Amino acid sequence: MQAKIAKILYNADRHISGQQISEELGVSRQAVSKAVKALREKGFEIESITNKGYLLKKMPSTLCEESILCYLNTRLVGKSIKVLDTVNSTNDYLKKLGSQGAEAGTVVLAREQTAGKGRLGRTWQSKKDDGIAMSVLLRPETSPAEISSITPLAGLAVCRAINDFCKLDSRIKWPNDIIVGKKKLVGILTEMSAEFDRVDYTVTGIGINVKNTTFPDEIAHKATSVLLETGRHIDQNKFVACILKYLERELVDNRYNLSGTSVSDYQSLCATIGRSVTFTKGRRKISGMAVGISNSGELEVMLSNGTISTVNSGEVTVQGIY
Repeated sequence: MQAKIAKILYNADRHISGQQISEELGVSRQAVSKAVKALREKGFEIESITNKGYLLKKMPSTLCEESILCYLNTRLVGKSIKVLDTVNSTNDYLKKLGSQGAEAGTVVLAREQTAGKGRLGRTWQSKKDDGIAMSVLLRPETSPAEISSITPLAGLAVCRAINDFCKLDSRIKWPNDIIVGKKKLVGILTEMSAEFDRVDYTVTGIGINVKNTTFPDEIAHKATSVLLETGRHIDQNKFVACILKYLERELVDNRYNLSGTSVSDYQSLCATIGRSVTFTKGRRKISGMAVGISNSGELEVMLSNGTISTVNSGEVTVQGIY
């Protein structure tokens, strides 16, 4: 009910009475008053004037599900949103919900993540409220072999959301990083639960550096944040709503597959293409020129003999980035 009242107040251009809200929602005036009090405790600044009613003056500055829902206009992604104060890993938390039957489109965010996961067992951490840690659960009706498009589509969506909302010129570093210049801004990790021929659910984790001004010594040379790149503090709740909009557009509307258009769009935003790369195949280190992305999201690399080798996982070093 708090989310519904927040949206009513958000959409109102004048004071709205508690009686009107109670009639619209079919609840008591006391329930409305209690919900308004709870919203105030979450950071909503709500004016209350006798005989006039309530007026929303200011939204929360920290991550808040009711605030995100005010800005959100999607059909599936964000159908259910939960913001946690702190969590070990939003991916692990959401995978547990997924195994318990959580609906497709469920999103979990955390103001602080203490043991976030990156690729190859790495961790992703930041101070409370410095970054956005979020995970999105989907239930695509497909086989495990056809699920490889999720991460590149998510990367395309997040990159576009950043460029739209933050007015940055971000690029995708294949397979799962978003960079600005030569520094990492976002990491993406997709995990899934599946049987032999059927995917139960996927969980895509997205970690974004937002307000960070410093980083640990070992990554300081290759990490950046929205604040460092723009010099501005952004509304994180509006930003999340924008990301969820683009995730729905790229993932759900494309039926979780890389179409010809999305491959072309991905390639136009991919900083890896056109650069010399080194990767491991078997036990051999191989170098070549990244020339494209396949319809299943693999990196296509032209070797010195002119043949094309495809890379679908593992560590890839990109010359001039990291």
